[in-house]
Amino acid sequence: MQEVAVQLGERSYPIIISDTFPALLPELAKAAQVVIVSNPTVAEPYLAAVRALFQQPVKHFLLPDGEAYKTLASFEQVLSFLLEQKVSRDAVLVALGGGVIGDMTGFVAACFQRGVRFVQIPTTLLAQVDSSVGGKTAVNHPLGKNMIGAFKQPEQVLINTSVLSTLPDREFAAGMAEVAKYGLLGDAAFIQWLLANAPAIQRKEPLVLAQMIKHCCQMKANIVSRDETEQGDRALLNLGHTFGHAIEAFLGYGEWLHGEAVAVGMVMAAKLAQSRGWLSDNELTQTIALLQAFNLPTVAPAQMSITDFLPYMKTDKKVKEGKMRFILPTALGASKVVADVTEHELSQVFA
Repeated sequence: MQEVAVQLGERSYPIIISDTFPALLPELAKAAQVVIVSNPTVAEPYLAAVRALFQQPVKHFLLPDGEAYKTLASFEQVLSFLLEQKVSRDAVLVALGGGVIGDMTGFVAACFQRGVRFVQIPTTLLAQVDSSVGGKTAVNHPLGKNMIGAFKQPEQVLINTSVLSTLPDREFAAGMAEVAKYGLLGDAAFIQWLLANAPAIQRKEPLVLAQMIKHCCQMKANIVSRDETEQGDRALLNLGHTFGHAIEAFLGYGEWLHGEAVAVGMVMAAKLAQSRGWLSDNELTQTIALLQAFNLPTVAPAQMSITDFLPYMKTDKKVKEGKMRFILPTALGASKVVADVTEHELSQVFA
């Protein structure tokens, strides 16, 4: 068992990494009311084990599985269930699932009775290394991904690495995009570690996975502790996401997995950086090779042109004072936020 602390003063919380479902903080385990939000795919193998972490009877609500259900309609369904069950403000909500369930449950927890406690129990690699940590919660809208949401920190994050043994290969690869992101945005040594350990990672060797997940969580915890609400360098965690979110929204949520779209987005950001002279040809090649080592796509959908990307990028959350902002690599393992990218420059990425 390993632990990473997210240091946020009174809102600090632990991330516990284990090969079983870790124990809850005592005050959470004894909560009078508990509601687990999950989906049928995750609930069948894991709901009973998570129920057993609590000392009181537990209610549960299941949403359909998939990014297509990360919507205001699903958000309202969960709220209606809580109201029907007369759930009180001292309740604890539990997100048992991947990023969709985690984001949805966190947003509900931020809004229900103006805020209730919640716990993240992520069951996908992407959620374990990224979306369960840091307090970003949201739902999608046809005009933009994650445009409606709130910052809401969990009370605890419980990571059971053994659940990854049954994660489909495509989902595991999508999670590796977020893992690779940490190296590309700020840790060149981690890139080399990932490449050296790629076979063991692909075999899902428990000790290697635990080491990898802890490193990612620690990197994110450090950034979030410095910049909780993305006023500064937390934006670096969006490397590849401006392009990636446009792909997801254009194709329809769920057609491409989030990690797949982010992988292509990171390559597009790297090409943009190369056009500015910030990345060498060799560094661009290494970026692509890292993603391909984990079976990720590196080319944008053939049916998308610059004119398809622009409407989504112009309404991205990072837009400030009417200017699109991008996270671009400045070297292999370093990046920065830029706000002076022109449409002409973007068109060169598609040339």
